[in-house]
Amino acid sequence: MSVKDFTPAPWPRKLRSTHWYSGNSRDTIYHRGWLKNQGYPHDLFDGRPIIGILNTWSDLTPCNGHLRELAEKVKAGVWEAGGFPVEVPVFSASENTFRPTAMMFRNLAALAIEETIRGQPIDGAVLMVGCDKTTPSLMMAAASCDVPSIVVTGGPMLNGYFQGERVGSGTHLWKFSEMVKAGEMTQEEFLEAEQSMSRSSGTCNTMGTASSMASMAEALGMALSGNAAIPAVDSRRRVMAQLSGRRIVQMVKDDLKPSDILTKEAFENAIRTNGAIGGSTNAVIHMLALAGRVGVDLTLDDWDRCGRDVATIVNLMPSGKYLMEEFFYAGGLPVVLKRLGESGQLHKDALTVSGQSIWDEVKDVVNHNEDVILPLEKALTQQGGIAVLRGNLAPKGAVLKPSAASEHLLKHKGRAVVFEDIDDYKAKINDEALDIDETCIMVLKNCGPKGYPGMAEVGNMGLPPKVLKKGITDMIRISDARMSGTAYGTVILHTSPEAAAGGPLAVVQNGDMIELDVESRRLHLDIPDAELEARLAAWKPTHDLPGSGYAWLHQSHVEGADTGADLDFLKGCRGNDVGKDSH
Repeated sequence: MSVKDFTPAPWPRKLRSTHWYSGNSRDTIYHRGWLKNQGYPHDLFDGRPIIGILNTWSDLTPCNGHLRELAEKVKAGVWEAGGFPVEVPVFSASENTFRPTAMMFRNLAALAIEETIRGQPIDGAVLMVGCDKTTPSLMMAAASCDVPSIVVTGGPMLNGYFQGERVGSGTHLWKFSEMVKAGEMTQEEFLEAEQSMSRSSGTCNTMGTASSMASMAEALGMALSGNAAIPAVDSRRRVMAQLSGRRIVQMVKDDLKPSDILTKEAFENAIRTNGAIGGSTNAVIHMLALAGRVGVDLTLDDWDRCGRDVATIVNLMPSGKYLMEEFFYAGGLPVVLKRLGESGQLHKDALTVSGQSIWDEVKDVVNHNEDVILPLEKALTQQGGIAVLRGNLAPKGAVLKPSAASEHLLKHKGRAVVFEDIDDYKAKINDEALDIDETCIMVLKNCGPKGYPGMAEVGNMGLPPKVLKKGITDMIRISDARMSGTAYGTVILHTSPEAAAGGPLAVVQNGDMIELDVESRRLHLDIPDAELEARLAAWKPTHDLPGSGYAWLHQSHVEGADTGADLDFLKGCRGNDVGKDSH
C-alpha cells in the first residue's frame, strides 16, 4: 500500500507525538524521516501512540541486567494494543557500583529522565526499574512530567542457600561479615558463601529497598497488581511485562496520568503497606521526594501517623526468615493489601494503572502460606511502621524500623561513642583500645545528604570486634546516614538537620548521655539547653563545598532527609508541554 493511500484511524485525542510526526511540513518530515531509517512504515507515524520504554538496563547495574530481554515483552504488548514502542536507555543508578553512593545520583537520574520524557515524542512511558534508586528516580521523573506511565519491575533473585541455610542477599552479607569478625566464620567460608547470595538475575531477594520500592509502586497503584514479587527468572515476570505493554496504550487513550493515581490516599496506602511488609527505611525518603514532585503534602508525621498501628505480617528477611520467592508463592503483595483492607487500613477506592480501584484488584486473592504472610495475631510486631523520633538531637526527625530492631534496646540510655565521619569510624572500630561496650550508643556524623556527600548506606555500622566476641549482636546506632533495606538492628537514621548542615548531631561529644524511647518517639541528648546552644553557636563546617560539577550542584541544592533529599529546584510538577519546534 502506498503512503498516499493510507488513512489512519482516528485517535480519541491529540497526542504529544503528533507535534513531531503528524502532517507534511518541513519540520515534521525532518523528525519522521530520520526515524524511518530504522525501517518503520509510514502508517506508524500518524494515529498510533508512541510508547517510550524507559530502560535502566546496564552491565554495571547487575540487578537490572535482564531488562533488555524483558523490554522485548513490553514491546510485544505495545504492538498488540496498537501502539508504537520505542526503547530508550536512561540513567541507571546502581546501588552496588556507584560511588560515593547511588543516592547522590537519584536526583540527577530523575532530572535527566524527566527531560528525556518531556523533550521527546513520548505519549506514554513504561518505567523499567529494579535496583533501588531506579524505581524512585523514574517515578519522580514521570510525576514531574505527568504523562501516562506504568512501572514494570525486574523482580527479585531466586533464594540463596549456603550450608543448608537460606541466604538473603545483603542481609547475610552483614551477618556473615560480623561472624568473621567474631571468629565464628572463616574468611574462606565467607568467600564460598558469596556466590550463593546472588544466584540468578534480579534484585535482592530480601525485603530490601528494591523489593520495598517495587511494593510501594504497586501499593501506590503505579504498577499492575502482583508486579512486585514475581521472581526475575519466572516466566510470569515476562507475562507481567507484556500485559503492562498492552495496558499503557489504553492508559494513553484514557489520559490516565500519575497525578490521577498519586493522591494523598495512595501515599497513605503505601505507608501502611511498608509497615505491613517490614519495608525499608529508604522508602521514607523516596516517597517524600515523589510526593513533592506530584504536589502532595506528605510529611514525616504522616509516616508516623499512618504506620504506627500497622502490624508487620510479612515474615521475610531482614525482619523475618523467608525470602521474596516464598512471598510470591504465598500470594505476594495483593494478599497484604487485602489484609490491610479487611482491617480498615486501606483506602479502597484509590485508583490504579489498571483503571480499577486497588480493592477491586485484591479483594478475591488467597493467602497460600500463612507462615510467610502471617495472620494478624501472629504478626512479627504489632507496630511495624517506621517510627519517627524527635527531640533535641533530631528537631526535624529521625527514623527507626521497629521490626528490625531489638526489643530490649527500644528504651535505653547510653554513653555516646562518637565517630566524626565514616573514615573516623573505619580507623577506630577495630581498635581493641576503643572505649566502648554494648551499653554504649554509637554516633556517626557527616553522612547525610550534604555530608557524605549523598547520604550513603553506612548507618548500620558494624559493631566493634571486642563486643561481637562477647556474643552481642546489636547496639543502638545513630547517624544522619541511610542503611540498606537488607540490614537490621536498632539503627536510628536520617537524623535531621544533618551534621554537615549544623544540626545538633554535629555537636555530640564522646561521653554525652543519649536517651532513646521509641514508644514515646523521643531521642534526647542529655545536656543542658544552654550548653547545647553554646555548642551549636561555636560549630563550624568541617567540609568544603566542591568547586564544580554535579557534586557542587547536589550539595548546593539538596534538601534534608526530612523532606526527601530532593534538589530544591526540582520539586513540583512541570508538565509535558512540547515546547517550540527546533527548526
